[in-house]
Amino acid sequence: MSYTINAQVRTDLGKGSSRRLRHAGQVPAVIYGPGKEAVSISIIHKDVINLQLNEDFYTTDLTLVIDGKEVKVRVQDVQRHAFKPMVEHFDFKYA
Repeated sequence: MSYTINAQVRTDLGKGSSRRLRHAGQVPAVIYGPGKEAVSISIIHKDVINLQLNEDFYTTDLTLVIDGKEVKVRVQDVQRHAFKPMVEHFDFKYA
């Protein structure tokens, strides 16, 4: 199965801006990999909350559409809320 997720580049970094994103219904994330610049992005939470429940979400290549450009990535790490059904942060690695 293939997954396509829309994302936006974010310029505000840090704990405060990440909290504001979460309160606005978005998930902060980062894409990194060898030889490429790390990119901070944000994803709409409702777009990924149900997708991340599928087991193959973590083992297949995902397509992130960042400002109209498609980027192939894999999930490296996920941080979830301690008791709420919420995703707090994604780490993606270039595929």
